[in-house]
Amino acid sequence: MEKKEKFISGKNGFGMFTILLLMAIAGILAPALLETYAPHTSGARWLLLILSAVSFIMMIGLSIIKPNEALVITFFGKYQGTCMNNGFFWFNPLTLRTRISVRARNENSDPIKVNDKMGNPIMIGIVLVWKVEDTFKASFDVDNYVKFVDVQSEAAIRNLAGSYPYDSLEDEHADITLRGGGEEVNDMLEAALTDRLAIAGIKVIEARISNLAYAPEIAGAMLQRQQATAMVAARFKIVEGAVSMVDLALRQLSEKQVIDLDDDKKAAMVSNLMVVLTSDRAATPVVNAGTLYN
Repeated sequence: MEKKEKFISGKNGFGMFTILLLMAIAGILAPALLETYAPHTSGARWLLLILSAVSFIMMIGLSIIKPNEALVITFFGKYQGTCMNNGFFWFNPLTLRTRISVRARNENSDPIKVNDKMGNPIMIGIVLVWKVEDTFKASFDVDNYVKFVDVQSEAAIRNLAGSYPYDSLEDEHADITLRGGGEEVNDMLEAALTDRLAIAGIKVIEARISNLAYAPEIAGAMLQRQQATAMVAARFKIVEGAVSMVDLALRQLSEKQVIDLDDDKKAAMVSNLMVVLTSDRAATPVVNAGTLYN
């Protein structure tokens, strides 16, 4: 058998239905007429009855093909071709006609638990849009092309998740992460699915990650870690800004000769300013009613 899709078309269904219907009517009515006008022609009556039975059997070959639907036709195990013309057709009634939808299908997979590159359990799900492109491969190269898509989608998800870390918290040198990769990660997922599903004649229209999160057993700990990392980064920015402000204040006081500060006074002033600027609470002012040293 040639492993290649080929296209055929059936005979006009309306014309064949008319012919078969007339044959059936003739086969039913003619014996009664012969019995009345020619009672001794029993052989002809049987012939007409057989003709009527054959016409009913041949009506089994009538098929309606809807838009974006295909009929894969085999004759005693041999592939005859695929009819993708929509309408009313007649085919050999001895053929096996398998319907395959060539419409685009949308699959939203449930999140599954996998391990990322760093070994952290994560929940990940995808949205996949696909359609049958080669009816021969979908019918004969795999056992069940719909189930094949489901299994290969899960395999592609696991392979993708195991190739990259969830984020850059544990792998600071990672160029691509599942969380931050965006379209680049989706493009790699789509390319992987295209390669995997090509054997079944499936065309991947779109594939993207729809759900991504840490698994419930580590979600709390990872959230605290992210919060701590964000807090450290924020405090770093606060300290960096406070140092710049203190340096600016000392230089302005010195340049404008507002007050003459020795090293001890500068140290005290720097200490007070750093406490005020880096504190996570509002400073409470204290009025000094004495001298600068009391």
